[in-house]
Formats: sequence, structure tokens, C-alpha cells
Amino acid sequence: MKRNAILIALTLMSVVAVAQEQKQWQGKFEQLEQMLPTPNEYRSASGAPGGKYWQQRADYVIDAELDEAKNILSGKETITYYNNSPESLRFLWLQLDQNINKKGSEDFGDIFGGVKDSLTTLRAQYLMRPMEFEAGYTITSITDKSGKNLPIVVNKTMGRVDLPTAIKPGETYTFSIQWSYPITDRSLFLLSREGYEHFPEDKNNVYLIAHWFPRMCAYDDYEGWQNKQFQRLGEFALEFGNYKVNITVPADHIVASTGTLLNAKEVLSAKEIERFEKAKSSFDKPMFVVTEEEARAKEKTKSTAKKTWRYQADN
Repeated sequence: MKRNAILIALTLMSVVAVAQEQKQWQGKFEQLEQMLPTPNEYRSASGAPGGKYWQQRADYVIDAELDEAKNILSGKETITYYNNSPESLRFLWLQLDQNINKKGSEDFGDIFGGVKDSLTTLRAQYLMRPMEFEAGYTITSITDKSGKNLPIVVNKTMGRVDLPTAIKPGETYTFSIQWSYPITDRSLFLLSREGYEHFPEDKNNVYLIAHWFPRMCAYDDYEGWQNKQFQRLGEFALEFGNYKVNITVPADHIVASTGTLLNAKEVLSAKEIERFEKAKSSFDKPMFVVTEEEARAKEKTKSTAKKTWRYQADN
């Protein structure tokens, strides 16, 4: 009996030891096929591009305008989509990230945990925020190159554009979409990268515009369309492409954007252009294109004129 008891004890100890090892296991020796797509002519066993690897492309020409009085951003964009895949595509999927703020979104009223046993007044405000705020895109039109309307099926933060004829392998397809949406107040919408902040002492707003234009979902050889719903703080893949973006704002605004500013002489003063050029070769200290004093001076008045900032970003 003692020997059996010892054997049982040793067995239990070994089970506990195995359980402890499993807790520490981090998959260091896991087979790659459990994490990577099956090797084929598009991708090698290591996950690197294979001999017939392909990748889609989407080029954008976007005209956007900020209505400061109403806090609305409107835009029209033309997308040229390159089907480099071996499949014919009968529809295209668009990301409509701003629809995450609509009443029907999956996390409506939920900010980092939702309803709890006790709530602060600020958290209650976050939970009630969308009740009176008409968030999300208003899509005015979607047309093909000839101006004919294209049908779109909107599923929360995703939109499927149905095509009259399939895009064959190697072909490109150009279409345009016109849209607008109300910009969220960051004091009411707890978002990480988007919205405006109001300064009541001088009645000015600072805008952080992100997740703002309808864009192509990624399409690849191992997953197809990556059209999962946007989850507010999640990240996503996008296709490479060239961007030409024209941003029209009140003349007293300063715009910072991805890409190269193409029309500095039209939107910056002579002093600002001089600093702008110096900043291109200054790497040892910050170079302010617009000084704090100049910015504060512009905050004291409201301009009724407009300026268009033109940016370009390749690949």
C-alpha cells in the first residue's frame, strides 16, 4: 500500500509538473503550418512571397472640405482599383470606419467595459453620448467612370459595392464616392485618434481627423476580403497605392497631413515657407514652421476665406 501511495503521489506530482510547464509554454516549438497559410505558388513555407505572389493596389484622388461652423467633413473621392489577383471580382468591399459611432453599432454605449455596478457622471455621459448625435457616413452617391450609379449594401462599418461586370485579372476599375459625416466631439466620444476639441475661451476648435474616408478593404490569397467589422481601437491592413488629397479649410487653419505638401506658396506665408525649407534639412533640433505667437494671433479672429492644402503620398 505504501508503494502504491508513493506511486500515486509521484504520478500526481508529475501531472502538476506538466501543468506548470504548460502554463509557461509560449509556442516556441509550434509547427509553422498552424500559424501560416499552407505553402503554395503564392507563398512559401516560411510565409515569404512565392513565385506567383500578387498584391492588390488602390489609388485615391480625394477632395475634402471642413465646415467649421457645423463641424462636418464632406468629401468626394475617386478610387482606381487594380485587380492583380488571378480571380474575377464581382463586388468590392469598402471600410466605412465612421459608422462605428452610429446607434446601431455593436459597441453602442460601451466604452472600455460598458455598464458597471457604479458609474461616474462622466462615464454615464459617454454611455448616453450617441442618443442625440447623428454620427456616421451619409453617402450621397457612388458612380462608375461613366457616371452611372452603383449599388452599395452597407453592413455597419463595411460596404459592399456591386459591379455591373466582374473585374477580370489584370484589369483596373475606377469609381467615385461622395460622402459626409459629422465630426465627433472628443469630450463626448472617447476615441483614440479622431474628433475635435473645443476651446470655449476663444471659441476655436482643434481637429484630429482619422478613419475619415471610405477606403478599400484588403484582398489577399489566403483570406480573401478582409471585411471584418471595425472595432474602434482595432487595426487593419490596407492596400498600397498613391494618394492625391486636397483639403479645403478656413484660411486661418494650419493643416498637417501624411505626404508631401505640393502648394506651400499658396497656403504659407513667406516667413513660414522659409522655415519650411529649413526644416527639410534640420535634423538636430525642432523647427517650427508656424510659431506659437503666430498661432495665437490667428486664434483671435475667424476667417471667412478658404484655403486648399494639396498633398501627395506615393506607395
